[in-house]
Amino acid sequence: MDGTVLEQTSKAGAQREAVIRVRNLTNRFGPQVVHDDLNLDVWRGEVLGIVGGSGTGKSVLLRTIVGLNKPAAGSIEVLGVDVLNGPEQERRRIEKRWGVAFQDGALFSSLSVLQNVMAPLREHTGISENLMKALGSLKISLVGLPQLSCGKLPSELSGGMRKRAALARALALDPEIVFLDEPTAGLDPIGAAAYDELIGELQHALGLTVFMVTHDLDSLYAICDRVAVLAEKRVLVEGPIEEMTKVDHPWVQEYFTGPRARAAQEKGQDR
Repeated sequence: MDGTVLEQTSKAGAQREAVIRVRNLTNRFGPQVVHDDLNLDVWRGEVLGIVGGSGTGKSVLLRTIVGLNKPAAGSIEVLGVDVLNGPEQERRRIEKRWGVAFQDGALFSSLSVLQNVMAPLREHTGISENLMKALGSLKISLVGLPQLSCGKLPSELSGGMRKRAALARALALDPEIVFLDEPTAGLDPIGAAAYDELIGELQHALGLTVFMVTHDLDSLYAICDRVAVLAEKRVLVEGPIEEMTKVDHPWVQEYFTGPRARAAQEKGQDR
């Protein structure tokens, strides 16, 4: 690993299983190099927060892992499958085992909430329409949305409701891994706290592994088991958030020891 690892064993001291392995990853767009020889492991059952300054490629990393961006070099394994160079059939199969919720939902604007949640079921399964509707309604309830929202278009929802609808779609196929891109961005403090609580509850209840790109310190302290800091085109450091204040790097120190970090830490301890 190129970044400093501040934790070597799980909370229980047991051997950890990496469900995502990123090795020697390089991403570039024209002359701009975003990632250079980046390495990262994501452990089964954890909530990993990905943080970094503007332009460090947090969302690019997420999009690369799920196959929406082709890297210039490196390898990525998800649940033991080479998602960059493996057989197409294997890659298609593994896509059913993760779900993605993008910023502001990225829902299909012409489809209702229920139709949006049914879309992965329609693409990847051969179940009946009635069963798809029943499962879609179940996922919508699971994320705390009322059944009245099933027939609404995304434009008729509040920002927080769109994020929950996107999460319901991400959970449609009962994934093992959920990718979240800035899940609380744009939410008021009460809505953001409620969303954090929802993620924490679902992670524990469903045994999810959560890969979360965020800049929200409250979310980091509330639900993340570990944090990975992107800087200098790589994973600079990874470990429990409590250890970040010990890292001798200007951005890490400013981010994790400033007044907002102290307030978020106190709030997280109160939950």
